[in-house]
Amino acid sequence: MNKKQSLLLAAILAASTLAANAQMRHEDTEVYEPVPNVVTPGKTTGDAPSDAIVLFDGKNLDQWTMTDHRGDPANWFVADGILTVNKRSGNIETKKSFSNYQLHLEWRIPSNITGSDQARGNSGVFLASLGKGDAGYELQVLDSYKNKTYVNGQAGSIYKQFIPLVNPARPPGEWQTYDVIWTAPTFNDDGTVKTPARVTVLFNGVLVQNDVSLLGPTQFVGKASYQNAKHGPAPIKLQAHGDRSEPISYRNIWVREL
Repeated sequence: MNKKQSLLLAAILAASTLAANAQMRHEDTEVYEPVPNVVTPGKTTGDAPSDAIVLFDGKNLDQWTMTDHRGDPANWFVADGILTVNKRSGNIETKKSFSNYQLHLEWRIPSNITGSDQARGNSGVFLASLGKGDAGYELQVLDSYKNKTYVNGQAGSIYKQFIPLVNPARPPGEWQTYDVIWTAPTFNDDGTVKTPARVTVLFNGVLVQNDVSLLGPTQFVGKASYQNAKHGPAPIKLQAHGDRSEPISYRNIWVREL
């Protein structure tokens, strides 16, 4: 088909569409079913909606377990409605596993933070935990307010994979928020990736990751890949990084399964 024939075909299709629309009523494009479920939003922005699973409500860690010793109670510190990292105990993760979800959590760098670069309140949210240690897909948590570090390792980054679009970090001592839309990867029977993991992240209400397709689970050394990474639903994990700076705190953590 040459260019003239292509233009003629396009014109015929456009004319057909206009003719079909001219014969339609406005009711023909109005859809009434299925009716979306009613969800009651939180009283204020950031509060859990009615269909959310509350992972931390400021009272206890009943929804969490130790990563390296699943089944053991999570032994981070809970006081005054706040969850604080226990650097000596290791990572914690949810007892429940998830596929696709919407996640909200709030975190705070201590006002008396010391150090620099990656040794400045380092933690992480693993959007899918794949076992002991730091196996999984990490959304970095770090003091990135006037703290220079490698940009694919600052707050809001998908660690060692994607730089945040902007840096909306607040100063140490102020609460910060992550709102995450996570789409889990799928795999073929032979273990190869069928569809990669995707994630959208709002950091303090600002878009920093826009439906990015992850290259695989996080790697501290080397490039991420899905080789030998086949998995199903997975827990959400919080990292106890173990550096010498003051530990990070969390509050108001909830998730909606999608």
